Amino acid sequence: MGRWLKPDVYPLIGAMTFVTGMCVFQLTRNAFMNPDVRVSKAHRRSAVLDNADEGQRYTQHAFRRFLSTQRPEVFPALNRFFAGSPPSDDK
Repeated sequence: MGRWLKPDVYPLIGAMTFVTGMCVFQLTRNAFMNPDVRVSKAHRRSAVLDNADEGQRYTQHAFRRFLSTQRPEVFPALNRFFAGSPPSDDK
């Protein structure tokens, strides 16, 4: 195994593991929580589902609600520093 797994490949393995985990998470979330996916026979029987509440819960999940309260800034402290008032020249 040591011949095949070199230390140069560790960052690539880490990145691929992270991306694969994200894909599995999203696919699992869509399969079990998406209101348009019909897994049970009771839901598959009806052509149109009256599931507006379920769709609202799916689209407005906790992470999106959290992000809606945050300001769209990458570095808020740095932005406040550079957007501050310029020093006054009156002495």
